[in-house]
Amino acid sequence: MRENTFASKDCTPQIYWSVFMSNQRQQKPTLTGQRFKTRKRDEKERFDPSQFQESIVQGLNQTGTDLEAVAKFLDASGAKLDYRRYAETLFDILVAGGMLAPGGTLSDDMTCTEFCLFKAQEDMETMQAYAQVFNKLIRRYKYLEKGFEEEIKKLLLFLKGFTESERNKLAMLTGILLANGNISASILSSLFNENLVKEGVSPCFAVKLFKSWLSEKDINSVAASLRKVGMDNRLMELFPANKRSCEHFSKYFTDAGLKEISDFARNQQSIGARKELQKELEDLMSRGEPLKDIIAYVREEIKKNNISEQTMIGLIWSSVMSSVEWNKKEELVTEQAIKHLKQYSPLLKAFTSQGFSELTLLLKIQEYCYDNIHFMKAFQKIVVLLYKADVLSEEAILKWYNEAHLAKGKSVFLEQMKKFVEWLKNAEEESESEEEDAD
Repeated sequence: MRENTFASKDCTPQIYWSVFMSNQRQQKPTLTGQRFKTRKRDEKERFDPSQFQESIVQGLNQTGTDLEAVAKFLDASGAKLDYRRYAETLFDILVAGGMLAPGGTLSDDMTCTEFCLFKAQEDMETMQAYAQVFNKLIRRYKYLEKGFEEEIKKLLLFLKGFTESERNKLAMLTGILLANGNISASILSSLFNENLVKEGVSPCFAVKLFKSWLSEKDINSVAASLRKVGMDNRLMELFPANKRSCEHFSKYFTDAGLKEISDFARNQQSIGARKELQKELEDLMSRGEPLKDIIAYVREEIKKNNISEQTMIGLIWSSVMSSVEWNKKEELVTEQAIKHLKQYSPLLKAFTSQGFSELTLLLKIQEYCYDNIHFMKAFQKIVVLLYKADVLSEEAILKWYNEAHLAKGKSVFLEQMKKFVEWLKNAEEESESEEEDAD
């Protein structure tokens, strides 16, 4: 009969069970090899643009100056080469012929090509053809958009490292790209680099760029693009601080044949000055400064900034209406407005010495009452108050009523003014009749 091992006096069943489980654990297969393979597969590829550059340069050398062939080559190569990883290298080659080192010099350790933007003819037709190459490439590979914009920003920072001809070509190309919407006007921030400004490179480059841009689009389109990215008020930064004046900017760009840019910058500065003036007026009113001091300040600003009375009365109206917190209830806001405007009527009167100024004020009142719905029913009472305060004349009110009113709320406001206008006409007729009798 076989001996029962569990019955041995030297070993208990629990000990045998522990030994058995220990042996089972030791026999489990390891996953070391599998983990090693995963790490190897996930290891990042080393960044090495040399082979990529060789492929692009070889292709450009084969296509030569045929830009249609260049566009087709770039289109096909995107399926084989890693454009996403080597976007900067790609754009460097297309612009300068090879990879650019910091500062704008070409790297010496790689083969370069003569078939690039910097080696092309310096004329608008050629630059337009190159712009089409970039346009087709980015339309085909949308992920290159951001990289291309960053490339242009970088190239602008490298301007001192390029020759005058290379800068001219880059400026012309950039202007065309801006006109076509291929890049944002935010790239112009690179031109505000202190060294470029100090050396006079920035304004010179900007002249070429804007001439190119304006050959494709009108000044309104250029202005809209600049405003969209907040560049409309920064053009003065193309010059050093000691030359950053409207007069210097205007002369520089006018002499360069860019009066449109000169006028645009002057207008933007004027708008900026008006905003500052309005803010200062609001502050003076909120502090409760005497009206005679506010009037003196406004007259000084008119003289200093060459602002017309019509423009100024609009600013004063906006400042007066912005200097108070208005009641939200329609029945109370009219009473509040009458009290407030009565206080400031001497200020309004001081700057409505001309008929056009009075009419401008009437139009501003109409616009304000229309845009702020709680004031819709207050229009007539405001006009009557200002008539009695000798701010508005009957001639201005009648002209507004008969022909010069805005379309905004026209039917509502004309109806409100109907009885008062009839009263004015009757008073005018009576006055004329009395004059005739006196004669």
